[in-house]
Amino acid sequence: MTAELNHRERATLRAVAEGHAEISCSCEPDLFVDGLSCCDQGTVRDLVRKGLIEPAEAGACGARVRAVLTEAGVRALDGKPVAA
Repeated sequence: MTAELNHRERATLRAVAEGHAEISCSCEPDLFVDGLSCCDQGTVRDLVRKGLIEPAEAGACGARVRAVLTEAGVRALDGKPVAA
């Protein structure tokens, strides 16, 4: 799956893996990296739809919670979790 991801998608996954990201609880989630809105929400939504990132916990609609990689997301980064 790694070969199918572009540079921007891999960079987004690394930011999530490193603990820099929050995601909004929504059917069309937004990602925030180091408190700033991610500039490519389309990429974020594709990664969510592909099952690579998800909220760490449930939250109220619109609330921001920590974003985490799914098992598939970890595998997409060569199966090696990125050090925080």
